[in-house]
Amino acid sequence: MRFRHPDGSTVHLAYCTNVHPAETLGGVLAQLRDHCEPVRRRLGRDRLGIGLWLARDAAQALITDPGSLRTLRAEVDRRGLEVVTLNGFPYEGFGAAEVKYRVYQPDWTRPERLAHTTDLARLLSALLPDDVTEGSVSTLPLAWRTPFDSRAADTALAALTTLAERLDALEELTGNSIRIGLEPEPGCTVETTADAIAPLTAVSSPRIGVCVDTCHLATSFEDPHTALDALGAAGIPVVKAQLSAALHAEHPHLPEVRAALAAFAEPRFLHQTRTRTAAGLRGTDDLPEAVSGRALPDGAPWRAHFHVPLHAPPEPPLTSTLPVLRTTLAQLVGGPRPRTHHLEVETYTWQALPAGRRPRNRARLADGIAAELTLARDLLTDLGLKELP
Repeated sequence: MRFRHPDGSTVHLAYCTNVHPAETLGGVLAQLRDHCEPVRRRLGRDRLGIGLWLARDAAQALITDPGSLRTLRAEVDRRGLEVVTLNGFPYEGFGAAEVKYRVYQPDWTRPERLAHTTDLARLLSALLPDDVTEGSVSTLPLAWRTPFDSRAADTALAALTTLAERLDALEELTGNSIRIGLEPEPGCTVETTADAIAPLTAVSSPRIGVCVDTCHLATSFEDPHTALDALGAAGIPVVKAQLSAALHAEHPHLPEVRAALAAFAEPRFLHQTRTRTAAGLRGTDDLPEAVSGRALPDGAPWRAHFHVPLHAPPEPPLTSTLPVLRTTLAQLVGGPRPRTHHLEVETYTWQALPAGRRPRNRARLADGIAAELTLARDLLTDLGLKELP
């Protein structure tokens, strides 16, 4: 979906396909048919943006076989889809029964991460629509926080510097500008947007910036105005933004609130949980640790890293952090010029929801994703952007 900003530039809205497990090229082609095109049809649009997740095996197949890449591009076009952004955070296994800490491997200290991200940039350049020359790829924020020391940091930053040089060469070759965004996430060495400023200043390339995930931003209790202003002051670009909402528990000391939160504790993904105290942010790596004991102070609200559907907040006594998304979006694209042109709805946890809230089939999932995109579209038009055909 495309929108015209009042300044005349185009803002792209997509949804991220990491909600559909697919490790191979065949799986990616199937999800275009079974999921992405049905969502487009529900929205009544001739064109729908998708933020493709290409796992290692799928990316390797496309890199090594130009014919396969042409086939993917043709299928994207034939089904009324377009790709301007990729999700390069998960490397493989995102559809596994248990993901947890494995999603952070390989990190930016490992050569496989540099090689994979380079491949993704090359693939995205080939997948961009004919009238688009700018693409974005989100990636993990260097590494999980442990073990990570100064030597590891030097290795990771050297890899990003090499990547920036490769992106420069790619633009010279193709005319397309591909940028990479570190995605701050609770528990990682870059947990907040503030944490991203020092390493990205060290890399010092306009090719490498930040992907702002509004669920992560909210989970860490970051103020959107402060976060985005600090990035702007430091000259760090917002390469893309992922529109998502976290779980919010206003009164975590109440038994009924703990019980409601416990329903979202599940074995597949990490759901880092945070609260603010006078001494600063406190947190646990996962939701079960928070709800089962006294690991966290409960005199102030808790937020958990669980991407809840944008249009369907959890039932009381829980809420979502949709207000943080609204405020962030206004800061990103509601001003005289957009701070980013790539927006991506990223609710990958549909099948991790409490049993009664999970979509029972593909049709229900498509309904839900279309509803999320409709909400995002309405937020954008309320900010003065005009939806394009």
